[in-house]
Amino acid sequence: MMDRELLKIFDVTGKYIGTSTREEVHSKGLWHETFHCWLVSKLDHKYFIHFQLRSNQKKDYPNMLDISAAGHLKADESVSDGIREVHEELGVNVTIEDLISIGNIPGEIIQDHIIDREFGHVFLYIIPDESEIKYKFQMEEVSGIMMIELDLFEQLWLEKIDSVQAKGIVLNEKMEKVEVDRYVSKDDFVPHDSTYISKVLKELKIFLT
Repeated sequence: MMDRELLKIFDVTGKYIGTSTREEVHSKGLWHETFHCWLVSKLDHKYFIHFQLRSNQKKDYPNMLDISAAGHLKADESVSDGIREVHEELGVNVTIEDLISIGNIPGEIIQDHIIDREFGHVFLYIIPDESEIKYKFQMEEVSGIMMIELDLFEQLWLEKIDSVQAKGIVLNEKMEKVEVDRYVSKDDFVPHDSTYISKVLKELKIFLT
């Protein structure tokens, strides 16, 4: 059972202090390790972040936009094992060597039902210009991918603008892929803390410029 998975736990400084179940990690707000991969493509000299649309079957934050691919690292896994999230959730065949590490970035999401404190091992995958990603979604986890221009997303997150255009492919009621083009607001995203998102955006720009 997923909630009974053992995860490594850490103190606030990142020092390893033992293991705990996924359920306890979230109920007690214990720091743990995760793997994050941000996919970015370039079109007409502009960079676009590929955001995952979380499935409506998800217990937490259904139908919300999130990191391209992400997941928990189990107690017996290394950071490189996290590449499975890209394969499983998106059906994208990349290796850990294809990714650019942009650091271990802490982040917190504190809600009434969950306290999520993560040390995220964060990676960037720059989709080659000549490549067309053919996503194959893990339906219980992901129901689409939406692309948003990086600079516009930053303005949205900083609340300089109220909405931004998002284009992509989502699964309809028949589980068929359909193209979508709509405007989204900050409320459509998983509420990662601003420190985490600001650090990610800063690091993305370093590698993309």
